Amino acid sequence: MVAQDEAQHRAGPLIVWINGAFGAGKTTAAYELHRRLPGSLVFDPEEAGFYIRARLPKHLHGDDFQDYPMWRSINREMLAYLAENHPGPIIVPMTVVSERYMDELVGALRSSGVRVDHYALTASRQTLLRRLRSRWESERSWAAQQIDRCLAGLAGETFDVHIQTDGMNASEVVARIAELSGLALTPDRRGPLKRGWDRLRTKAGHIRFGR
Repeated sequence: MVAQDEAQHRAGPLIVWINGAFGAGKTTAAYELHRRLPGSLVFDPEEAGFYIRARLPKHLHGDDFQDYPMWRSINREMLAYLAENHPGPIIVPMTVVSERYMDELVGALRSSGVRVDHYALTASRQTLLRRLRSRWESERSWAAQQIDRCLAGLAGETFDVHIQTDGMNASEVVARIAELSGLALTPDRRGPLKRGWDRLRTKAGHIRFGR
């Protein structure tokens, strides 16, 4: 996979890929970043998975829609198209822990000249479980059962820059991503109640009950 520090020096469109185990805060960080980056958009690769699964007969359903080759190709092509045609940053909150799948997605985009800044949000298992509980998911939920697999997969150097989020709030995570990517954030003028409500709505709107 093309190294991030090399890709960061390329001019042109920018994709900010926010990776991490379920409960790491990817979606919250993505939408907080979007709110403070005028002209940015959030692209959710999971939507292609729901589309594919809804149109396949049940005997072709797998455990994880990332295993469908067309899921990877659709998202790669969509992101390449957006990078070519959308003038602002494209923010992608998506858990991918397979090195091969990351190479097919991020590696291929970088090889084609697209700048992709990839960040893996990490946290302890206890922190991840606490965050999952805050979005009404138990330790028996699908997301909780993926924690160990995700932590092991994301530990590799393939996943570029790691941001340890234990003890960090969403604003601090966003500020760190912006600093690393050289992005100028607009001031956050929301009060604590509005900020909390926005984050609660984001959590509630992106709860996944299995894949």
